[in-house]
Amino acid sequence: MPQSEKLTYFISDVHLGARYIADRKAAERRVVGFLRSIAPKAEAVYLMGDILDFWFEYATVVPRGYVRFFGQIAEMADAGVRIVWFTGNHDIWLFDYLRDELGIEVVTGPRVEIIGGKKFFLAHGDGLGPQKAGFRFISWLFHNRLCQRLFAAVHPRWTVPLGYGCSSASRGVPRVDPFMGVDQEPQAIFAARYLREVDPEVNFFVFGHRHVVVDEKLSDNCRLVILGDWILHYSYAVFDGEDIKLLQYESV
Repeated sequence: MPQSEKLTYFISDVHLGARYIADRKAAERRVVGFLRSIAPKAEAVYLMGDILDFWFEYATVVPRGYVRFFGQIAEMADAGVRIVWFTGNHDIWLFDYLRDELGIEVVTGPRVEIIGGKKFFLAHGDGLGPQKAGFRFISWLFHNRLCQRLFAAVHPRWTVPLGYGCSSASRGVPRVDPFMGVDQEPQAIFAARYLREVDPEVNFFVFGHRHVVVDEKLSDNCRLVILGDWILHYSYAVFDGEDIKLLQYESV
Protein backbone atom coordinates (compact mmCIF):
# COMPACT_ATOMS: atom_id res chain seq x y z
CA MET A 1 0.00 0.00 0.00
CA PRO A 2 1.22 3.56 -0.66
CA GLN A 3 2.77 5.28 2.32
CA SER A 4 0.87 8.47 1.59
CA GLU A 5 -2.44 9.41 -0.01
CA LYS A 6 -0.73 12.29 -1.76
CA LEU A 7 1.34 11.71 -4.90
CA THR A 8 4.52 13.19 -6.33
CA TYR A 9 4.62 14.00 -10.05
CA PHE A 10 7.50 14.55 -12.46
CA ILE A 11 7.23 16.18 -15.89
CA SER A 12 9.83 17.57 -18.31
CA ASP A 13 10.47 18.94 -21.79
CA VAL A 14 7.16 20.65 -22.43
CA HIS A 15 8.93 23.32 -24.55
CA LEU A 16 6.08 25.81 -24.30
CA GLY A 17 6.45 28.48 -26.96
CA ALA A 18 8.57 26.38 -29.33
CA ARG A 19 8.19 27.69 -32.87
CA TYR A 20 7.91 24.20 -34.34
CA ILE A 21 4.71 23.50 -32.35
CA ALA A 22 1.85 24.23 -34.74
CA ASP A 23 -0.73 25.29 -32.12
CA ARG A 24 1.15 26.73 -29.16
CA LYS A 25 -2.02 27.78 -27.29
CA ALA A 26 -3.38 24.23 -27.53
CA ALA A 27 -0.08 22.87 -26.21
CA GLU A 28 -0.28 25.22 -23.23
CA ARG A 29 -3.91 24.30 -22.54
CA ARG A 30 -3.01 20.62 -22.64
CA VAL A 31 -0.37 20.85 -19.93
CA VAL A 32 -2.62 23.14 -17.88
CA GLY A 33 -5.36 20.51 -18.16
CA PHE A 34 -2.94 17.91 -16.88
CA LEU A 35 -1.93 20.07 -13.93
CA ARG A 36 -5.56 20.72 -13.05
CA SER A 37 -6.28 16.98 -13.18
CA ILE A 38 -3.52 16.15 -10.68
CA ALA A 39 -3.89 19.17 -8.39
CA PRO A 40 -6.24 17.48 -5.86
CA LYS A 41 -3.89 14.48 -5.51
CA ALA A 42 -0.49 16.19 -5.70
CA GLU A 43 1.78 16.73 -2.74
CA ALA A 44 4.58 17.91 -5.03
CA VAL A 45 5.20 18.53 -8.71
CA TYR A 46 8.74 18.48 -10.09
CA LEU A 47 9.17 20.37 -13.34
CA MET A 48 12.35 18.74 -14.61
CA GLY A 49 13.57 21.34 -17.08
CA ASP A 50 12.88 22.68 -20.57
CA ILE A 51 9.34 23.51 -19.52
CA LEU A 52 9.70 26.69 -21.59
CA ASP A 53 11.46 26.60 -24.95
CA PHE A 54 13.08 29.93 -24.09
CA TRP A 55 12.98 32.24 -21.09
CA PHE A 56 15.14 35.10 -19.94
CA GLU A 57 14.31 37.14 -16.85
CA TYR A 58 15.02 40.84 -17.18
CA ALA A 59 15.09 43.19 -14.20
CA THR A 60 11.89 45.03 -15.17
CA VAL A 61 10.49 43.22 -18.24
CA VAL A 62 8.38 40.06 -18.32
CA PRO A 63 8.39 38.13 -21.63
CA ARG A 64 4.99 37.61 -23.24
CA GLY A 65 3.05 34.36 -22.99
CA TYR A 66 2.34 31.42 -20.69
CA VAL A 67 -0.34 33.23 -18.66
CA ARG A 68 -2.54 30.14 -18.29
CA PHE A 69 0.39 27.96 -17.32
CA PHE A 70 1.83 30.40 -14.80
CA GLY A 71 -1.62 30.97 -13.33
CA GLN A 72 -2.16 27.25 -12.79
CA ILE A 73 1.26 26.83 -11.18
CA ALA A 74 0.56 29.78 -8.86
CA GLU A 75 -2.86 28.40 -7.94
CA MET A 76 -1.37 25.03 -7.01
CA ALA A 77 1.46 26.61 -5.03
CA ASP A 78 -1.04 28.80 -3.16
CA ALA A 79 -3.03 25.66 -2.32
CA GLY A 80 0.03 24.09 -0.69
CA VAL A 81 1.39 21.93 -3.50
CA ARG A 82 5.17 22.01 -3.54
CA ILE A 83 6.39 23.08 -7.00
CA VAL A 84 10.07 22.50 -7.81
CA TRP A 85 11.37 23.75 -11.15
CA PHE A 86 14.73 22.42 -12.32
CA THR A 87 16.27 24.60 -14.99
CA GLY A 88 17.07 22.88 -18.27
CA ASN A 89 19.21 23.87 -21.20
CA HIS A 90 16.32 25.86 -22.75
CA ASP A 91 14.98 27.56 -19.62
CA ILE A 92 18.40 28.18 -18.06
CA TRP A 93 17.74 31.79 -17.18
CA LEU A 94 15.17 31.48 -14.41
CA PHE A 95 16.41 33.71 -11.64
CA ASP A 96 14.07 35.11 -8.97
CA TYR A 97 10.98 36.47 -10.74
CA LEU A 98 9.07 33.22 -11.23
CA ARG A 99 10.39 31.89 -7.93
CA ASP A 100 8.99 34.83 -5.99
CA GLU A 101 5.90 35.58 -8.09
CA LEU A 102 4.62 31.99 -8.28
CA GLY A 103 5.88 30.77 -4.92
CA ILE A 104 8.00 27.94 -6.28
CA GLU A 105 11.50 26.54 -5.82
CA VAL A 106 13.99 26.97 -8.66
CA VAL A 107 16.88 24.50 -8.78
CA THR A 108 19.94 24.79 -11.00
CA GLY A 109 21.89 21.57 -11.33
CA PRO A 110 21.33 18.11 -9.82
CA ARG A 111 19.82 17.53 -6.41
CA VAL A 112 19.42 14.46 -4.19
CA GLU A 113 16.18 14.30 -2.21
CA ILE A 114 14.43 11.83 0.05
CA ILE A 115 10.82 11.43 -1.05
CA GLY A 116 8.60 9.01 0.82
CA GLY A 117 11.63 7.33 2.32
CA LYS A 118 13.25 6.72 -1.09
CA LYS A 119 16.39 8.44 -2.33
CA PHE A 120 16.03 10.29 -5.64
CA PHE A 121 18.80 11.77 -7.77
CA LEU A 122 17.05 14.51 -9.75
CA ALA A 123 18.33 16.58 -12.67
CA HIS A 124 17.29 17.83 -16.06
CA GLY A 125 20.08 15.66 -17.42
CA ASP A 126 21.98 17.86 -19.84
CA GLY A 127 25.69 17.73 -19.20
CA LEU A 128 25.62 14.41 -17.37
CA GLY A 129 27.89 11.67 -18.62
CA PRO A 130 30.18 11.96 -21.66
CA GLN A 131 29.59 15.20 -23.61
CA LYS A 132 31.17 16.77 -26.66
CA ALA A 133 33.50 19.75 -26.13
CA GLY A 134 31.17 22.05 -28.08
CA PHE A 135 28.25 21.28 -25.78
CA ARG A 136 30.41 21.89 -22.69
CA PHE A 137 31.51 25.27 -24.07
CA ILE A 138 27.97 26.39 -24.88
CA SER A 139 26.82 25.33 -21.43
CA TRP A 140 29.62 27.33 -19.81
CA LEU A 141 28.79 30.35 -21.98
CA PHE A 142 25.10 30.28 -21.07
CA HIS A 143 25.81 29.98 -17.35
CA ASN A 144 28.50 32.66 -17.29
CA ARG A 145 27.32 35.70 -15.26
CA LEU A 146 29.12 38.23 -17.43
CA CYS A 147 27.59 36.80 -20.60
CA GLN A 148 24.16 36.88 -18.96
CA ARG A 149 24.59 40.57 -18.06
CA LEU A 150 25.71 41.41 -21.60
CA PHE A 151 22.70 39.59 -23.05
CA ALA A 152 20.36 41.41 -20.65
CA ALA A 153 21.80 44.76 -21.76
CA VAL A 154 20.42 44.28 -25.29
CA HIS A 155 16.81 45.34 -25.88
CA PRO A 156 14.30 42.44 -25.59
CA ARG A 157 12.94 43.17 -29.09
CA TRP A 158 16.21 41.66 -30.34
CA THR A 159 17.12 39.10 -27.69
CA VAL A 160 13.76 37.34 -27.33
CA PRO A 161 13.32 36.51 -31.06
CA LEU A 162 16.97 35.49 -31.15
CA GLY A 163 16.47 33.20 -28.17
CA TYR A 164 13.42 31.52 -29.66
CA GLY A 165 15.21 31.10 -32.98
CA CYS A 166 18.23 29.46 -31.38
CA SER A 167 16.07 27.24 -29.17
CA SER A 168 14.07 25.95 -32.12
CA ALA A 169 17.18 25.46 -34.23
CA SER A 170 18.81 23.35 -31.52
CA ARG A 171 16.04 20.77 -31.74
CA GLY A 172 14.55 21.20 -35.19
CA VAL A 173 11.29 19.47 -36.03
CA PRO A 174 9.79 17.15 -33.41
CA ARG A 175 11.43 13.74 -33.49
CA VAL A 176 11.93 10.61 -31.45
CA ASP A 177 15.49 10.21 -30.21
CA PRO A 178 16.15 6.49 -29.64
CA PHE A 179 17.44 5.33 -26.28
CA MET A 180 20.99 4.09 -26.81
CA GLY A 181 20.96 1.49 -24.04
CA VAL A 182 22.38 1.56 -20.55
CA ASP A 183 25.93 1.00 -21.83
CA GLN A 184 25.90 3.95 -24.27
CA GLU A 185 23.33 6.45 -23.04
CA PRO A 186 25.18 9.35 -21.34
CA GLN A 187 22.63 9.67 -18.53
CA ALA A 188 22.72 5.92 -17.88
CA ILE A 189 26.53 5.91 -17.87
CA PHE A 190 26.51 8.75 -15.36
CA ALA A 191 23.88 7.08 -13.15
CA ALA A 192 25.68 3.71 -13.11
CA ARG A 193 28.97 5.37 -12.20
CA TYR A 194 27.36 7.52 -9.49
CA LEU A 195 25.67 4.45 -8.06
CA ARG A 196 28.94 2.53 -8.07
CA GLU A 197 31.38 5.22 -6.93
CA VAL A 198 29.41 7.82 -4.97
CA ASP A 199 26.17 6.55 -3.46
CA PRO A 200 24.86 2.99 -3.84
CA GLU A 201 21.74 3.91 -1.85
CA VAL A 202 20.03 5.90 -4.63
CA ASN A 203 16.69 4.30 -5.52
CA PHE A 204 15.69 6.40 -8.54
CA PHE A 205 17.52 8.57 -11.04
CA VAL A 206 14.93 10.85 -12.68
CA PHE A 207 15.97 12.88 -15.73
CA GLY A 208 14.49 14.78 -18.63
CA HIS A 209 16.30 16.26 -21.62
CA ARG A 210 16.45 13.24 -23.91
CA HIS A 211 12.82 13.20 -25.12
CA VAL A 212 12.62 9.43 -24.67
CA VAL A 213 10.48 7.44 -22.25
CA VAL A 214 12.74 5.08 -20.29
CA ASP A 215 12.38 2.91 -17.19
CA GLU A 216 15.53 0.79 -16.83
CA LYS A 217 16.78 -1.24 -13.90
CA LEU A 218 20.32 -0.28 -12.84
CA SER A 219 20.53 -2.57 -9.79
CA ASP A 220 18.23 -4.59 -7.59
CA ASN A 221 17.24 -1.41 -5.75
CA CYS A 222 17.69 1.32 -8.35
CA ARG A 223 16.01 2.40 -11.59
CA LEU A 224 16.71 5.00 -14.24
CA VAL A 225 13.65 7.01 -15.33
CA ILE A 226 13.76 9.38 -18.31
CA LEU A 227 10.53 11.31 -18.57
CA GLY A 228 9.97 11.72 -22.31
CA ASP A 229 8.37 14.98 -23.48
CA TRP A 230 5.16 16.87 -24.20
CA ILE A 231 5.79 17.26 -27.91
CA LEU A 232 5.16 13.65 -28.95
CA HIS A 233 4.73 11.54 -25.81
CA TYR A 234 2.73 13.62 -23.27
CA SER A 235 4.39 11.48 -20.62
CA TYR A 236 5.00 11.94 -16.91
CA ALA A 237 5.98 9.94 -13.84
CA VAL A 238 4.10 9.54 -10.59
CA PHE A 239 5.50 8.30 -7.28
CA ASP A 240 3.05 6.92 -4.72
CA GLY A 241 5.43 6.58 -1.79
CA GLU A 242 6.62 3.12 -2.79
CA ASP A 243 7.03 2.93 -6.53
CA ILE A 244 7.33 5.22 -9.55
CA LYS A 245 5.38 4.71 -12.78
CA LEU A 246 5.63 6.32 -16.21
CA LEU A 247 2.21 7.24 -17.61
CA GLN A 248 0.77 9.12 -20.59
CA TYR A 249 -1.72 11.94 -20.26
CA GLU A 250 -4.85 11.56 -22.32
CA SER A 251 -6.69 14.86 -22.50
CA VAL A 252 -10.48 14.79 -22.59
